[in-house]
Amino acid sequence: MTPNIADIIRHHVSLEVRCLDRLYLHAYLPTLQTSGGLCYFLHDHLGFRIPSPALFKPIHDRFVTAVDRFVAAQRIPVVHFERGQRKDDIVADYRARFTGRDGVVVLGVAQEKMRSFKAHKRPGLAVSFDFSRQSVAVNHYYFYVQDRAWGPAFLKIGTSLPYPVKICLNGHEWAKQQLRRARLAFDSLDNGFLACAAPDRLQAVCDRLAPGDVQAFFDRWSQRLPWPLTNVDRAAGYQHRLAINQLEASLT
Repeated sequence: MTPNIADIIRHHVSLEVRCLDRLYLHAYLPTLQTSGGLCYFLHDHLGFRIPSPALFKPIHDRFVTAVDRFVAAQRIPVVHFERGQRKDDIVADYRARFTGRDGVVVLGVAQEKMRSFKAHKRPGLAVSFDFSRQSVAVNHYYFYVQDRAWGPAFLKIGTSLPYPVKICLNGHEWAKQQLRRARLAFDSLDNGFLACAAPDRLQAVCDRLAPGDVQAFFDRWSQRLPWPLTNVDRAAGYQHRLAINQLEASLT
């Protein structure tokens, strides 16, 4: 009987490990997804008599100013991405030069589409507006970070209400960080493991990755980075909530 490929390679495998790979998540504000929620935010929370689109710009400008001050104070390089560029290729050079164990490596800025609010004035003498969700092109901030628990990752924040956030993490990189802390020797692939001194312990580390580790990453960086909503807003319940966009698992 002719052996199949699995039979042929079985005796040549020196390491087998199952691990979560790339995790793509988004963070959203549950109470700012509808026109009613937006009006409540502007009128009841912020205290403006008329929920008006004129209120959007001061909130937007405050966030942009906070980002400008943040990158200036920490001397973080800023890259303006052009359409068609491979962002990861550009950022790789900055990651290679980054010597810190933890911090923002580079800030990328790109104009991309998102669903935001547009206003329509109601007919009549009294000034009032209706709001609807529509696609708009706005700047997005890509904060490429080096995290002590997760290694390389990024958070992308839209600069317009309701301020969507995208997060990209990698389970292999999380496992590598845990192994380094435990001083357990391994040989790394670009996205995975080639060898490990203790394969069973490596698999146990990979199995330990849990939702709390993802939430801890987001909580940590949403406090460290400039954020579109103030601490007063957050205390009033305007907190981003995480959801999974895409999750990849791998067998190496």
